[in-house]
Amino acid sequence: MTKIAILFPGQGSQEKGMGKDVAEKYSEALDLWKLAEAESGLPLREIYWDGEAEDMANTRALQPALTVTNLSLWLAAKSKLNAGATGGHSLGEFASLAAAGVLSMEDTIKAVTLRGKLMSESGGAGHGMAAIVKMKQDAVEEIVENAAKETGKELKIANYNSPAQFVISGEKEALDVASEQVKAAKGRAIALAVSGAFHSPLIQEAADEFASFLGGLNWNAPAFPIFHNATALPEPDADKTMAIMQKQMTSSVLWIQTLQSMYGMGLRHFVEVGPKGVLFKMLKPNLKASGDDWTGAAVGNLEQAEAL
Repeated sequence: MTKIAILFPGQGSQEKGMGKDVAEKYSEALDLWKLAEAESGLPLREIYWDGEAEDMANTRALQPALTVTNLSLWLAAKSKLNAGATGGHSLGEFASLAAAGVLSMEDTIKAVTLRGKLMSESGGAGHGMAAIVKMKQDAVEEIVENAAKETGKELKIANYNSPAQFVISGEKEALDVASEQVKAAKGRAIALAVSGAFHSPLIQEAADEFASFLGGLNWNAPAFPIFHNATALPEPDADKTMAIMQKQMTSSVLWIQTLQSMYGMGLRHFVEVGPKGVLFKMLKPNLKASGDDWTGAAVGNLEQAEAL
């Protein structure tokens, strides 16, 4: 039976009604929503099943709600998916931990609830993020380095999403300089509506508190390889996996490298488990240089899970 790389999405993949169909059929999925609501103190089902886009974008609510949706879909689909490896984009990496049995479902929900709270409170005045499109990696790296040097402010590439899509994170002065240089180079910089400079050293205080929490959880060796954001490689040791995840909040998301690493290790079938299909759409640009002998699919609702 063909081994499949299971991909879990992160923030930006939320949509109205996500996870509702699975929760209405499977009590185990509904229990995850109830646990996340108890942990967060927020009416997550009301927000994501009946709410507005602005409320759904709130980091504090989004992180537990999207993780519950990802895991609900995984519960509905996993018996039909021969998982050979997994990887998640930023927040989605925590669903990978649960899917591979590294953390329990309950500990995963508790972790992402705290992560969402800490990240929502980590925003400093003048901190932010911007998406950079229509530019190659080396050009973006050069602009980021120049803008940081010119302003003396913190700036880094937070997300390597695809060969023509990156996210930079840092202090506003450096972001503004970088955005102008991107524009001059015929690229496009799009300011993101986020509360802080995620995946950068500017949220180190939040990352330290989260790392302490993670250190108190029960970590197991993965049942199948997890390709980590920070390294783009799998790690079979439980303690080393924990150490990688303790640094994940401030590390770059190496998504291009992760997909290419999966391909390089022989994986040819990729299935995104989560709403909206964002990672599914990223497969083609990220694997174009590797070869054309791969397939991809998206499982974003109960109907798609049952059709596998």
